[in-house]
Parts: sequence; C-alpha cells; structure tokens
Amino acid sequence: MVTLPNPTSPDTPCPYDRDPIDRPGSIQPHGLLFVLDSPDAIIRQVSANTTAIVQVPPQDLLGKSLIPWLGDPFRALLGQAIERDFEAINPLELHWHPAEPSAAPIPFTGIAHRTPQGLTLLELEPATRRDLDFSDFYRLSKPALSRIQRTQNLEDLCQELAHQVHHITGFDRVMVYRFDTDDSGLVIAETRRPDLESFLGLHYPAADVPDTARRLYGLNPIRTIINAVYEPVPILRQSVSKDDSSDTPTAPTLEPSGDAIDLSFSVLRSVSPCHLQYLQNMGVTASMSISLLKDGHLWGLIACHHYTPRFVPYALRTVCEFLGQVASIELGSKEERQQLAYRHRLQSLQKQFVDRIAEASFFSNALTTDPNALLELVGAGGVILVDGNAITSAGQVPPESFIDPLLEWLTDRFENNRFATDSLPRLYEPAMAHKDCASGLLALAISRIQRYFVLWFRPEKLMAVSWAGNPQEATQEQIEADGSVTMMPRNSFAAWQEIVRYQSAPWQACELDGAIELRSAIVSIALKRADELSELNLELQRSNSELDSFTYIASHDLREPLRGIHNYSTFLLEDYGTVLDADGVDKLQTLVRLTQRMDSLIETLLRFSRLGRQELNCVPVDLNQAIAIATEVCQLHRQGEAITIQCEGNLPAAWGDRILLEEVFTNLIGNALKYNESTPKTVTIGQVQSQAIAPAIPINPDLESEQAAPITLFVRDNGIGIRPQHLDSVFRIFKRLHGPTRYGGGTGAGLTIVKKIIERHGGHIWIESTYGEGSTFFLTLPTAPVTHPTP
Repeated sequence: MVTLPNPTSPDTPCPYDRDPIDRPGSIQPHGLLFVLDSPDAIIRQVSANTTAIVQVPPQDLLGKSLIPWLGDPFRALLGQAIERDFEAINPLELHWHPAEPSAAPIPFTGIAHRTPQGLTLLELEPATRRDLDFSDFYRLSKPALSRIQRTQNLEDLCQELAHQVHHITGFDRVMVYRFDTDDSGLVIAETRRPDLESFLGLHYPAADVPDTARRLYGLNPIRTIINAVYEPVPILRQSVSKDDSSDTPTAPTLEPSGDAIDLSFSVLRSVSPCHLQYLQNMGVTASMSISLLKDGHLWGLIACHHYTPRFVPYALRTVCEFLGQVASIELGSKEERQQLAYRHRLQSLQKQFVDRIAEASFFSNALTTDPNALLELVGAGGVILVDGNAITSAGQVPPESFIDPLLEWLTDRFENNRFATDSLPRLYEPAMAHKDCASGLLALAISRIQRYFVLWFRPEKLMAVSWAGNPQEATQEQIEADGSVTMMPRNSFAAWQEIVRYQSAPWQACELDGAIELRSAIVSIALKRADELSELNLELQRSNSELDSFTYIASHDLREPLRGIHNYSTFLLEDYGTVLDADGVDKLQTLVRLTQRMDSLIETLLRFSRLGRQELNCVPVDLNQAIAIATEVCQLHRQGEAITIQCEGNLPAAWGDRILLEEVFTNLIGNALKYNESTPKTVTIGQVQSQAIAPAIPINPDLESEQAAPITLFVRDNGIGIRPQHLDSVFRIFKRLHGPTRYGGGTGAGLTIVKKIIERHGGHIWIESTYGEGSTFFLTLPTAPVTHPTP
C-alpha cells in the first residue's frame, strides 16, 4: 500500500488519444466494407479482404456497381434507404452471387449508414444459421426487461443488467463499469465464469478509456471485437497514374485510402493497436461494449470479455443494445430514488430558510439563526457567511485570514454563481495547510457587488482505492527500430491499493442543486419585495382617482351622519347617564356599539366595491408560490398553535392577478384555521384531476371553444364544518353563521370578496361540507387569458 496524490489529472493528455481511432483506415477481418456512391452503388472504396471472403479481388470491384453481386433485392433496399433512412431497413438480409453460376450464394447480414460526405457505407458480416425474428427478440428481451425494471435500486439494476447480458451473449465475464467525475472507472457489477478472478470494486484510470473513445461510445452505443489477435484489413481505393510521356492513363492500381473515411458508426472499424495490446495483456481475446447514457452523457459501459474468439450476431447485439437503452432510462430514476429521502430532508431545510428569509430584514440574519441547519443543508462540516466586510462562521472552518485571498482566487471560477470541488488543496495550494477542515469547498455567490457569499467546507476524508494495476503506469512509450514511438499499455492488472489524500467526500447533485435553489430563493424574495413595492405604487396611482370619488361619497353621505349619531349618543351618555334609568343607558350603549359596527361594515363595503372597479393585472401565476405566501401569512398570525398546511403535488400555473389570488388563498386558509377546533388544525390544498365533481355551471358557447380548459383546485380542512342548510348563504355579504364575537368575530364579507375575485377571473367557487368533520372549497381558475372575464 502506498500514498499518492490523484493518479489522473484532467490537464494531463492521454497518450491513447494520439490514435485516430475514428478513422483507422482499416477494419476487422471477419467482414467486408464497401463505400458506395448512390444511387447506382458504385464502389469507391473497399476492404482488401474480398478475395478471401467472396473470391473476388478488390481491383475487380472498384469503380463498378455492387448491385450485380448482391442482386435486385439490394437495389430495392438501397432505394428505400435513400427515400427514408438506413435505420429503418437495417439489418439487410443479403446474398453474394458468385460469378460461377454453379456456386451457391453466400449469405451475409448487411449494416448500412450514410457518411458525412453523403456516401453509403455498407458492411457485410457472415450470416448466422438463422436470424432472429420478432418472436425471438421478444422471447429474449421480455424476461430481461421485466427483471431489470423490477429492481429497486441502482446496485440491483446494474447487477441484473450484467446477469442478463451474460445470459444472452454467453461471454465469460460481463461487467457494469461506471465513470467517475475524473473519468476514471469503477466496476460496480459483475457476472463471470466461476473460475475467473473477480474484478468487482476495482478502479481503472481515465487513460484506459481516453476522450476519443468516450466520444465514440456516445455516438455508437455498441462495439465488438471478435478476436483481439488479428491483422487489420486496409481499406483500398483506386489510384490512376499517368505515364510521363503520354496523356493516356495506365492501368489502375490499388492504394490505401489516403483520406481515411469516418468509421465512427462502423461495426467493423479496426481497433487501436494500443487497445488490442491492452486486451491481450489482460488475457482477453474477444470483447463487446454497450454504452450507458444518462441525460445524453456517457455514464458507464457494459463491458463483456471472452477468453477465446467470439462472434455475436447482429440480432443478439440489437437485443443487448436495447437492454442498454432501457437501463439508461432507468439509471436516472434509480439514482433519484436512492437520494429521495435525503433530498426531501434538504428541501425541508431549504423551505425553512426561505421562510426565515422572507420574514427577515437581512438575509444574513435568517441564515445564521440556526447554523446547524445551514451546515446540514449541504452536508458540510463548516460554513462561513460573508456579508460585506462582516464574516460569520459555524462549525470547523479555516481562519478569517484565509477567506479574502480565497474569494479573490474564486473571482473568475464561479459558474452560475457556484463553485464546488472535493479537492480544494489540489487546486488552491494555500488550502493544503487547512486540509483537515477545508479539503472540500462549495461556494455560493449571492451578490458579488455587495459581497454576499456563503462558503461551505468539508474535511479531508482518507480513502483507500483499489486499482486494477498501478494507475501511474497506465501507458509506456516504446521506441521502435526506425525511431518511431509506439504507445504500449501496462502489463500488470494486479490489484494495487492507493490512499487518496487532500480530498473530501464528494458533493452530491442534490446538495449542489439545493445550494443554487437557496440562492434563487434569496434573490427571488429580494426581487419580489421590490416588485411588490413597485406594483403597489402603480396600483395606488391607477386607483386613486376612482377611490377618491367613492370615498368622498362614503365618507360624507354615509359616515358623516353615522358619526353624528355616534357622537350624539356618546354626549347623551355623558350628560344624562345619571338621569336615565339602567334600561335607557343600556339602549344608548347598544346604539354606540351599532354605530361602530356600521362603520366597520362600510369599510368592508368600500373594499368590495373597489374589487368590481379595479383593473386586473393578469399574468401567469405560480400557484405553488402563491399558496406558500398565503401559508406564511396565516402561520404568522397563529403562532403557537398546532397547524399543518400542506400542498399536494406540484400545481400548474394559473392566469390571473397574482396579488388577488394570494388574497383568495390567504382568506380560505385563514378561515380553515379560524373555524377549527381540532388538534392539529389541518389544511390541504391540491388540484382536482377529474372535472366530474364540478357543479353544473352555464358555459358561454361562444367562449368554450376558444378558451383553454380551467384548472380546479380544492382547499380542505378538518374544521367545524357547515350544516347543509347554510351552504348557500356562506358567500352572501355580511352573512355570519355565528355570533359577532365567536371565532374571532368579523364582518362576514371575506368569502364574498373571495367569490368576487374568482368571478372577476372568469372562474367559479363552491363548497362541500360535513358538519363536525370539515369543509372543502373548490374553485376554478383559467390557465390562459379569458376572452370576456365576468364583471
């Protein structure tokens, strides 16, 4: 066991990358390759092994049409491919017709595709005894697919995938190989012949699969090598030379194709000599690789090894490719499922911070209220909050003198206002002295102008990594007799253990996402506050003129006489209270209370009247955010009570006035908590998926066809409920079902205002209730502009 720094650096070029593996100019010898000029299938280039396989020299084929050799069926298939694409017709069942009439046709499986130059590349592989038909494909893939989809986690998925590919192909060893962030690989699943040594858990350096190979794996999902000990077959083209003393061309000769054709999608493409030697050093004779992609990027490989030559027919390769594609789809969901509980915990913490930030005057105060939760938000060991020139810390962190130089170093390294590494000392040398607390760094730039940063740190985590051979000896240079340099792969694959230093536990994707979401929430709340102030000012300016005239009428024509009655009654009590009997005093006091209540009712009437006159500022409204704001307001007014407010699922956007819709949810949630004697008080908001519960509502036939279907929402509580005979009266203005002092009092106009807002948006509201158990309010809202909203 030895101690080394990181064995592979992204800045170190891989020697394997010197090989032009996508344009080798040669193929593997078990098949034929033709480069054709459509539509007459004129052969422009051909592999040099035609004599050995079909007994026709290459010079007899170049410049001529391939159709006479493959017959009219090939002409028809070629025509279909030109009209559509080759994927629709592959594989091609073809027969080579020898020149000797008595010779039997030679069966081949053809695979064709079009090159970037517009030429047709046709590859012929020996046909197997019987090609698989649909029933065979179904028989092989259906059980494997079912078992793969039934797996519960990523480890089980990969192990089942290795088992199924091993069962279908018969390879001696099948491994699932996952790439790490530094492009090194790890064997995470394996099925093998019992007598073989296990490779499970071994790491392989990034140089074993260089960048050019990874790019090809992303383009071409499957790759086979029939026999690693082979002589590459060159691809030839016709060369025409001229005699120096004559303009008459001489006989055509053959030469290797100088401008090597792109073989990225070829199944016969010859392999890098370095990789062939690599396989031979491992004792592997045949191999097959199937790409595993996640979100369009190469996630890993299904690597198959065999210790004798092995040919896998096209049809079986197609089954394996299909399983690889299905597994690629499953990878994301399995990884997400494994992180689900942790992600939910992080989201809960994030919501707590968002709630605090929304209430706090300064975001730094909200973040430092609970430092342990701030650490837990990303699984850090320490955190530093930079607020201008002030620095606040929690947990294990480097000294303050370390922070300013670090921020200066980070200046041009932020991407989307975030920087993350699990090996800061290797990137920033001063961190070497603080590896015990700062080997990992997640930095968040809230505002660079105002110098607001959050820096999370993680301590060093010593790791023992088992490599398949010494990663420092991945390749060697061999000087040939002519002075040229040949890259040779390592000879040893014995398990070799390394202790990795200056590295923390890696940051998980959900932690990185959580940090960005926290920043977005902080910025959104700041912008929201600014927008709300701006919108409020505009709204006040627009409505001032209208409100002034109505307020004048209400104040002078209604309130002035009311104040006179109130004042006169008060004077009577003061001047004649000792003269009047008890009954007279009580009546005057009742009169005073009634004038006060009337004044409150007039105020509510003003609000209701304003709703019918004000202009709606309709925009797409995020209902999840509107409900979150309403929830926060209601919880603020009921601190200390046992309350549970939850939103089921992710709600779609509605079209409406954001502020008024927030008022709707604030009123409905507030009523659900107000008229509630349960412990805890529970309110649930969600979307009704079926419109069947909606009552019969008249629909304007002129608008029905041109408006998008509305969404139906519900607000359900476990409160006191409403008796059936009162359901129709709850939306009437100034109608209360309880005494003026019960359940906190009120004017009885809240639901009337809610109904008015919903109707102004072209929607409807109704209620279902069971007395003593709770109520459910249903409301519909548009998802697109309403042509003629209800006035």
